Amino acid sequence: MKYTHHNNELNKTHLQQEVYLKGWVSKKRNLGSLIFIDLRDRFGITQITINDQSPLFLKAESLKSEWVIEVKGIVKLRSSINNNIATGEIEIDAGELNILNTSEPLPFPIVNDTNTLEDTRLKYRYLDLRRPVQAKYLLDKSKITGIIRHTLEKEGFYELETPILGKSTPEGARDFLVPSRLYHGSFYALPQSPQIFKQLYQIAGFEKYYQIARCFRDEDLRADRQLEFSQVDIEASFVEEKDIQDLAEKILKNLFKKFLNIAIKTPFLRMTYAQAIKDYGSDKPDRRFALLLQDADAFQEHLSFLNDQYLRALRVHHPSFTRKDYDDYLKVIKQNHGNNLIYIKNNGSDYSSSVAKYLTPEFLSQLNLAPQEVIFLSSSNDYENLSIALGALRIKVANDLKLIDETSYAPLWVVDFPLFEYDTLENRLVARHHPFTAAKNFDDLQTNPATALAKAYDIVLNGYEIGGGSIRIHNSQNQKKVFELLKLSENDINNRFGFLIEALKYGTPPHGGIALGLDRIVMLLTHTNNIKDVTAFPKTQSARDLMMEAPSEIDDDQLKEVGLQCRKD
Repeated sequence: MKYTHHNNELNKTHLQQEVYLKGWVSKKRNLGSLIFIDLRDRFGITQITINDQSPLFLKAESLKSEWVIEVKGIVKLRSSINNNIATGEIEIDAGELNILNTSEPLPFPIVNDTNTLEDTRLKYRYLDLRRPVQAKYLLDKSKITGIIRHTLEKEGFYELETPILGKSTPEGARDFLVPSRLYHGSFYALPQSPQIFKQLYQIAGFEKYYQIARCFRDEDLRADRQLEFSQVDIEASFVEEKDIQDLAEKILKNLFKKFLNIAIKTPFLRMTYAQAIKDYGSDKPDRRFALLLQDADAFQEHLSFLNDQYLRALRVHHPSFTRKDYDDYLKVIKQNHGNNLIYIKNNGSDYSSSVAKYLTPEFLSQLNLAPQEVIFLSSSNDYENLSIALGALRIKVANDLKLIDETSYAPLWVVDFPLFEYDTLENRLVARHHPFTAAKNFDDLQTNPATALAKAYDIVLNGYEIGGGSIRIHNSQNQKKVFELLKLSENDINNRFGFLIEALKYGTPPHGGIALGLDRIVMLLTHTNNIKDVTAFPKTQSARDLMMEAPSEIDDDQLKEVGLQCRKD
């Protein structure tokens, strides 16, 4: 029988109508003379009633949790209203009941509030996704993706696909490699992003490209990162930085309005990378609270045991820190490549400090601490690493003191990134973003490439990078020059990027783009701090798929077919 309604649709306007419903048995209550069944589908719950005079009573008694059934019946008014569900005014007096499938006993209950271990839920992810709270994340993701698609199509962008099997061009995260059956010893690589292909689309004349692209990066996992993820990939010709930024702002403005019914102001704040590191100790600053880092070099003369070039500070008003908190904060500094942490607190009548013997009246006067104010000091010979360590402490302190307004949103652009950074292990420059990013001033590549700035921009929301992009190099010789600065040999350039260098010779238009992290955007808009919630079938922090039991070993015949032998180190 074909169902007439979903399990969230019926109300008093449907009284006395005959309806057909399908779904899972969410709960059954047998009162002896009356059986109540909560019938659930992905839309909601409807209560079904069967009394002991009904020929369906014995069948209803046999029902177990998560059996799949269909019901035909009449809509009746409930004797007591349940305001917790949309159909709480009515119930269905069943006249027909069919069992479509049974279920084994469940490894955990299908309820929103659960203390089931995450590993167990991931092993049975298909059951976990039946929980309404978990299903809603994916349904919301679908809505968000639809809003983004609609915005881009309205702006004249074409949704175009790019290959999954491509070439390994190792500059950045590690590639996932796929051995070739036809060419033993050769490999495809799964795309870390469609970067080169979307540039090739611009060379081909498709001026406005976008794609909801699957990307793969073999890197360590964390709360906002998975091995495979989705990004809103965008590229356009004849644009400058502001054109792409305006487009991204329009996408987010529409998202906030249509999904959250919140009006966000545009244009977003622009902040240079140097300013973000100086004030926030992060290239993805969280501006929802006011704590800022400060330079404190003037205090160095009073701390004679510090021999570092830079001293920086974080001031906090009215804290209630314990000695254990201070110990934890030192751990945060060291986990983020910092060296040390000093604290000094004005208790009102006296001072407490980890360097009490250095607290001279002159030093305290210079500090100018208000009553119940603490200053944290840390030093290093590396200004950026020092700032990043204090930036991590800033976030930790804000969370501990509940300074963050979790209902607010503070988007911004971080711009003027360094084009390169120095890799001490490889003793060479490496691309800060990727090697296809144009320089603000190409002459800097000739004179002092280490200080060159990039036409790159990251969009940041509440301490998360939710997108990054740049204006690309569209000149073959300029692209080759960047590869040479990265100390790629002529052979490396030809083997890895020869096809791109060749393509750029044929009238390539100026172009640029951005990739928005769809999963992170959904995570922030649905108020979860775990990217696994918005990923249908995620990997664990140890990069395992507990449901599929992947990665798994491959049998010898399969290895032989692709010309490989497996060695376990």
